[in-house]
Amino acid sequence: MDKRASSAFGANAALAGVLLFLLGAFMFSLNDAMGKWLVASFSVGQVLVIRSFGAVFILGPMIARQPISALYKVERMPLQVLRVLFATGDLALFYAAVAYLPLADVMTFYMAGPIYVAALSHFLLGERIGWRRWLAVLIGFVGVVIALRPSSEMLAWPSVFGLVGSLSFALTLVLNRRLRATTDATLVTWQTIAGLIAGIFLSIGQWSPFNVGELLALLLLGVVACIAHLLITRSLKLAPASVLAPLQYTLLVWAVILGWLFFGDLPDAQTWIGAGIIVIAGLFIFHRGNLKQDAEPVVPTDSSHG
Repeated sequence: MDKRASSAFGANAALAGVLLFLLGAFMFSLNDAMGKWLVASFSVGQVLVIRSFGAVFILGPMIARQPISALYKVERMPLQVLRVLFATGDLALFYAAVAYLPLADVMTFYMAGPIYVAALSHFLLGERIGWRRWLAVLIGFVGVVIALRPSSEMLAWPSVFGLVGSLSFALTLVLNRRLRATTDATLVTWQTIAGLIAGIFLSIGQWSPFNVGELLALLLLGVVACIAHLLITRSLKLAPASVLAPLQYTLLVWAVILGWLFFGDLPDAQTWIGAGIIVIAGLFIFHRGNLKQDAEPVVPTDSSHG
């Protein structure tokens, strides 16, 4: 393959990654709204357990298409374990946060994900981060503090859940890039199993009865979440994390729309200000990353389809 063909292939792969990420972001937002509705009636642990079974409807056929050894013969086992822990923490903490806070407020914390990715990529992916982007990272953190509302409520548990959950999400994104040789089905399967185990422990003594309609909603949550994870996982194998990270801001747009439509929630002025600073800082980091050209699209090495 000559240089021109290779460049065109890389550009097409990156474009496909962008489109898959945008669709995945919408599916995640739908999952978030459904999760907020369900944790109002059921414990976080119960939601995690039943959604895990729902995910099997999507994962089952994918697992059947690959040898069983693909589930346990994986690259960089310590990083695989770390990714599963961070992904599970992100999931549980997000649901714990939206149980008490408006959807858009929680997503504002998650908008700092690109800020964290930029900082973490310097240490974990070996990407060079210049002083301008480090300054943008610091400004982004200021936006997070504003959104947290500097007061005694700043360290309230729901806010802490959202903040730590967003950091866990960013670490999951970075590790996805390090583990791009692992199939999508394997990554999401272990993530789902970990969510099931965590849910079992968290639901002890907090299991509520449900009707058929509620059971179907809980299972559908797993289907939607699994599709979202597969789309995001695949997108990160097609395009650099630095390119996709700013697209995470579409989650805030969907959170505002769905939060208003289904829960009547709208962000207050302070949340908007903090979110604005975070978005501007993140977009600047993205812009500087493009100028420096410190990330190239990566062609996927597995044969599964997300």
